[in-house]
Amino acid sequence: MMNFVKNTGRWGVLVVFAFSGLFATNAQNVPRSYIAHKTNEPMVIDGKMDEKAWKLAPWSEDYIDIEGEVTPTYRTRMKMLWDKDYLYVLAEMEEPHVWATLKQRDTVIFYNNDFEIFIDAEGDTHNYYEFEMNAHNTVWDLFLTKPYRNNGNKVIDSWDIQGVKSAVDIRGTLNDSSDTDEGWSVEIALPWSVITEASKDGKIPENDFWRLNFSRVNWDFDLTDGRYSRKKDDNGNYLPEYNWVWSPQWVINMHEPEYWGYVYFSSEPVGGKDEFTIPKDDYIKWHLYSLHRAVLHKDKDAERRIAQPKKIFGSVLKPTIEKHKSGYNIWVKSPFTGKILLVKEDGQFQSFEDKK
Repeated sequence: MMNFVKNTGRWGVLVVFAFSGLFATNAQNVPRSYIAHKTNEPMVIDGKMDEKAWKLAPWSEDYIDIEGEVTPTYRTRMKMLWDKDYLYVLAEMEEPHVWATLKQRDTVIFYNNDFEIFIDAEGDTHNYYEFEMNAHNTVWDLFLTKPYRNNGNKVIDSWDIQGVKSAVDIRGTLNDSSDTDEGWSVEIALPWSVITEASKDGKIPENDFWRLNFSRVNWDFDLTDGRYSRKKDDNGNYLPEYNWVWSPQWVINMHEPEYWGYVYFSSEPVGGKDEFTIPKDDYIKWHLYSLHRAVLHKDKDAERRIAQPKKIFGSVLKPTIEKHKSGYNIWVKSPFTGKILLVKEDGQFQSFEDKK
């Protein structure tokens, strides 16, 4: 299923952080978070921000380049809301040349400029959703059992988000190279009845959080007789795309879900106030995944790094790698909750009470 992998020329780039001694918590790359408030207002999915609820909803931070350092050429930002039936996403994208060519559902939409949503309901990096759409409002939705890095990954491309609603609003003219556009906006309603299927309890996460991320793929383009297409180099190869994201991945790969952001679904009506703090156990979880990636990529000092103490919020952790016939587990007991936090060989995260 490698045809689903973006930008294969840069896909293998990996950011490896060196750990030495006791590593301070504030040195970690903390994912972004957003509080999505509840709305009781009927929402018309038209790509516009006409409803009062949208006007009251806060904007996210501006998107950043996927590696977390470069400011994108064009601004992207978004808002989220929810009600008893849908999770709503509205994104606004600056773009002087709004173009799209793909019109068939479930084709590889990121070959056009697109907007993408990634959802991991359980936060265990397995069984997650991907949704993409272009300026034609052509949709690609798929279900992934595991990240590409883990053996046994299956991409279920025929899976659909049944009942999804989406719309595009273009501030300019689509596929018209004779003018300069302002940009385009997308509005999406994702039915809870579908996107909760991969969660353990199948419930709307009211006053709880899910792990999500959002990406905008943008291409340099060529014009041939006024028609847009992806730009090629002198050897006829497509130039690499730009990946602009809400929460930085720190690596050119959207399929490392442990880096995704945190969306908290507040029961407070939109316009109200609420607070969300990333749980301390998740800081431990990020560290366990850094160790898992080191083992997965056969770093020569991987096991030494596992044995090295790690300091998080003043507590010193000493993770363990436990090898068995079918692979290994990397685990540690949380000093904050007393739970066992564990990453399996296939990358799945588990958290459970210590019964000893």
